[in-house]
Amino acid sequence: MRTSLPVISVIFSAIVVTTAFAQPGSGNDGSQARKRYLPEYTKSGDLILPKNYHEWVYVGSPLTPNALNGGKANFPEFHNVYIEPGSYAIYKKTGKFPEGTIFFKELQLTLPGQNPDGSRTEASGRGYFPGKFNGADVTVKDSKRYADTGGWGYFNFNHHEPKAPTAKAKPNGECAFCHIASAKKDDVWTQFYPLLD
Repeated sequence: MRTSLPVISVIFSAIVVTTAFAQPGSGNDGSQARKRYLPEYTKSGDLILPKNYHEWVYVGSPLTPNALNGGKANFPEFHNVYIEPGSYAIYKKTGKFPEGTIFFKELQLTLPGQNPDGSRTEASGRGYFPGKFNGADVTVKDSKRYADTGGWGYFNFNHHEPKAPTAKAKPNGECAFCHIASAKKDDVWTQFYPLLD
């Protein structure tokens, strides 16, 4: 029996369409599910500096300059905060940060001030303007691994450049206590990040 060319074309088109909609990783709404980047550790348990964080979802840049804090700010720079995109997608759907969520806080100094309050004047007006990068802090959600610090691990990859390639988890008294006491949601400062609040 001979099959006509138009019938073969229709069958082939149906196969192509079915294959396109049945790709693994597709969400119920037809969108592609984003593959998550999960924390990587050394054999000794140190966190490896996350990769490609500048491509992650940017959530905000709080600023605590020295000039507004008696010359002794704990973090005298912009805190450029990013969340891993796959975790962000889950958070937007569920309202909860999933296990393995990574926040990357890249520290960035302000340009030298020209006024007593540390501000300077640029073409756009008077204000605070970003200067050199100054290290990074990273937070990882893992309720079992970091049970002693509220289910989040806190890491410092230097408060200077270059960033360290690996970092050990900080004890409760160095970072976690402040997040637990003052952060708005699940020990995360969502009050400073409109995308998360």
